[in-house]
Amino acid sequence: MSSPTRTLVSGAGPVLAAILLAGLLGACRTDRAATTGSTYPIDVRTRHPIVLADADRTLDVFPTGVGHLDPRQRADLEAFLVEYRRYGRGLLLVEMPRGVSPALAGPVERTGAAIRRLAAEMGVPAGGFRIGDYPIANPALAAPLRLSFQRMQAKVADQCGLWPRDLGASDLRADWSNEPTWNFGCATRANFAAQVADPVDLVRGRPEGRIDTIRRTQDIGQLREGKDPSTQWRQDGQTNVNDAVKSN
Repeated sequence: MSSPTRTLVSGAGPVLAAILLAGLLGACRTDRAATTGSTYPIDVRTRHPIVLADADRTLDVFPTGVGHLDPRQRADLEAFLVEYRRYGRGLLLVEMPRGVSPALAGPVERTGAAIRRLAAEMGVPAGGFRIGDYPIANPALAAPLRLSFQRMQAKVADQCGLWPRDLGASDLRADWSNEPTWNFGCATRANFAAQVADPVDLVRGRPEGRIDTIRRTQDIGQLREGKDPSTQWRQDGQTNVNDAVKSN
């Protein structure tokens, strides 16, 4: 007669073996995703990266009473058109205000014609325009002609002014970590990105420009004669700037 204890143990053996085999097979799966949870980036370059993306460049041109371009608006428009020819993508959109008072309808049309003439003079083809309109909310307010085109620009990838963590005393872990707040540095990097004239400069450096052959020949000649080829800077009534720097 077999012992009840021995029967129970021997009967549980296949069950334990099956559980162990299932665990080993589960460990062999390669499609499992490792989840580590969200992390809080510390470096401002990681929190607020500068990226290159297509965005609108716009210019508002306000019509004058006679419908021509005043010197200020003409200078702004010329700079805008130069930028479009260099970096623009697609068509140049000109939106006319719709719903202006009858007294301004004529100046708006004449200003639009002046814009098209100046653009043609600066090399924008006739087929490079797309004329549209937009409704205005208040006819009593000044309604500009809106010019826009697409170009690649540098910008901060996320939105500034976000505060995912409380700056008060409710989050003790954040208070004791001595880490910068999420919004720290976002405005500075956004301003820096807005000042970049050519976004490609953030990706790679520019090639060397042409050398000054005349200046190089003069410098080499002075070196051969044992002279100092550096520039001698002088101020009126004062000593040589180079000598003053050497003495300090």
